[in-house]
Amino acid sequence: MSSIAPAPPLIAAKQVVIENLIKQYGTLRALGGVSLAVNTGEWVALMGPSGSGKTTLINILGGLDTLTSGHVVVDGVDLSKLSESQMVRYRAEKVGFVFQQFHLVPYLTALENVMLAQYFHSVTDETQAEEALQRVGLGERLTHLPAQLSGGEQQRVAIARALINQPKIILADEPTGNLDEANETMVIQIFRELHNAGHTILMVTHDPDIARQADRRIELAHGHLHFDTAQHGPGHPLACPLADTRDCCTPISTDDEIRFDHLLEQIWTCGEEGKPAQAERLHATGPSGRLPVVTDEPAARVLSRMSDLRLVEMQNGEVQLTLMGSQRARDVVRRHRLAERLFKDTFSIDDSEAHTQACKFEHIISPELDQRICTFLGHPKTCPHGNPIPPGECCNGKSKG
Repeated sequence: MSSIAPAPPLIAAKQVVIENLIKQYGTLRALGGVSLAVNTGEWVALMGPSGSGKTTLINILGGLDTLTSGHVVVDGVDLSKLSESQMVRYRAEKVGFVFQQFHLVPYLTALENVMLAQYFHSVTDETQAEEALQRVGLGERLTHLPAQLSGGEQQRVAIARALINQPKIILADEPTGNLDEANETMVIQIFRELHNAGHTILMVTHDPDIARQADRRIELAHGHLHFDTAQHGPGHPLACPLADTRDCCTPISTDDEIRFDHLLEQIWTCGEEGKPAQAERLHATGPSGRLPVVTDEPAARVLSRMSDLRLVEMQNGEVQLTLMGSQRARDVVRRHRLAERLFKDTFSIDDSEAHTQACKFEHIISPELDQRICTFLGHPKTCPHGNPIPPGECCNGKSKG
């Protein structure tokens, strides 16, 4: 069997080294130049909103996905230099996976599911598999099928399976996402014991209580490294202001996401017009029927939540966009105005109806579809009302009026 390519000595000194990692899916950039290093035995919590790149990063580290450019070195192995067969060996020997979904084979017992991982490592040892299950408190459940186990017990089988080949690094993607509070506590206790035993852990989580147990918290936003306690410290201004509450990085309702976008668009427009965005003049839902939200909400409440999430800053009744808020506002405005142009030019819809449909359409256009629409329309500079359309990565100087 071919050997795994070693990393240069300076890089190999760290358990994980990521340098300018870029991952591109067509025109969608999932990761945009991420750089970080993880020490041996360190427990790192990866946080951030949905779509920020957390799972993409975990999948690349685990050899489940490939990088577009940059360098990723794990335990001395340069992932960009591995052949397909070497990558299979890397996954079997270097990393252990724990997912939100347990991925157990339904017709195999708990013991057989754990031994299955040994099989892919070309070694099977029933005694070792039993010990792994005993280690996670399932010594009495060896012959149970997954359907006969609770969610917490199935996740513990998955952890035992991840550990059976003694991996150097454990990658966990929302391992408590499907568990009740009691089972969550039990599973996190196992991770705490693994950490104390010297395992390196990278764990995606939305739960700040879990993140606080890690040595270090990293937050991603729009595919970029937004915050890292190793660089900034927990008291740094970039740190999540709700880090000591259950609200930090918790899932946000679809209705609130739509309200955020609507307010961000208004604030952006005020900036284009050279006017201050007065909080009292902003509205969270717009004219009836234009936004697909279920209930109305006072703009002040929504703005307060946006301020907590560092999308806006408020002072003396005036609302200003933060760097993160400005980027999101720009994307929303671009999608809305592209949609207006699409409905007006392609479907000959009148201005009022085009605007109404664009209000709804802007919330469901993916970045990849955004680029395709822009290219289809010939990279227009303005919407039908003459307002500028912020250029995208697809434009590259190509545009028409």
